[in-house]
Parts: sequence; structure tokens; C-alpha cells
Amino acid sequence: MQFGSFLQFYSMTRKLANEELNRKSIAEFQTSEKIPVIIILDDIRSMNNVGSVFRSADAFLVEKIILAGITPQPPHREIQKTALGATESVAWEYAGDVTEVIRSLKDKGVRIVAIEQVEESIMLGSFEPSQDEKWALVFGNEVFGVRQEVIDLADYCVEIPQFGTKHSLNISVSAGIVIWEIFQKLRLEEKTGQV
Repeated sequence: MQFGSFLQFYSMTRKLANEELNRKSIAEFQTSEKIPVIIILDDIRSMNNVGSVFRSADAFLVEKIILAGITPQPPHREIQKTALGATESVAWEYAGDVTEVIRSLKDKGVRIVAIEQVEESIMLGSFEPSQDEKWALVFGNEVFGVRQEVIDLADYCVEIPQFGTKHSLNISVSAGIVIWEIFQKLRLEEKTGQV
């Protein structure tokens, strides 16, 4: 795009007002069809991270969030700062022991996906979730990641490819990337029959 056409494009583009965004009410959200995804946050320390994951879960119609271990729970002012009300729209529950939760979900046929860097992980772009199944995405502690006991129980370990020097993303950033990717794949498959 040449600079002149770039300026012309932006001079014709108008920011949408909030009332033009077709936002769902909380009641509409709660009765909306969700993607078959549960988010498990295990031993997350930061309330801001928890709130941010709630907000991403709301944006992409996640079915539920399970808060496990030391992960803080709503209502809390620090969670609310980043959740911006998503703790009211997204269903959630607390579970003390993450391995019990995972075993229970597996007994119900839910496929467990640990989001972690492990040997023989599947890169996120190559992971192909089927919409015939329900999925639980596990995100671990900010410092230690997903614990080994969870990795041992997981059906899949999925990694976000990274190319810089850190090879580490904030938990809320990781969750946003993964949820968006899974949402796209499930919604595209649903609407077009292809990924």
C-alpha cells in the first residue's frame, strides 16, 4: 500500500461507538452457544492474569473456567480490574486439587490439553481439535508452568511456537493466543466443514 492510499484509507475509517459493537448482555452470553472448551487455571498467582483470562474466555465464548490450587477467585477488585465484568458472564468453579478435576473430566470423555513446552509437544498451529469432543486447556503457574502430574494425565501437550530469546509468555497472553486459535478452528470447522 502506498503512503497516499494509506492516508486515504485512514481518513475514511471511523471508529465504532460502543453501541455499534453488538455486545451481548450477560443473559444473552449465558444462553449463547459456546465452544466446547473448558479453561483450567492451576496455581496462577496473579489476580490480573486471572481477570485477563476471564476476559478472553468471554470474547471467544468459552464454556467454563475452573480455578484450581492457589488460583484466586472472584469476587475480588484486582481480578475485576482486568476482567471488566467477565466474571459475571463466564461460568466458573473452584477446585482444590487439579489432578482430581482432570481425572473427573477424563472420566466424562473430556480431552485434556496441557499448554506447555515438553518433549514431542504439538505446535499450536498443527493442533487440530475436533468439535465432536469437549476440550480442557490447562495453563499452569507463572513461574513453574504446568506441573508434571498434569502433563502425565494430559491427552496432548501443545506449545506456542516462539522465536525470540525468552521462550516464555505471560499466562494471560498464552491463554489469549491459544483460546483464539482453538476458537477459530472449531468455529471454521463448524461453519464450513473444514479447518
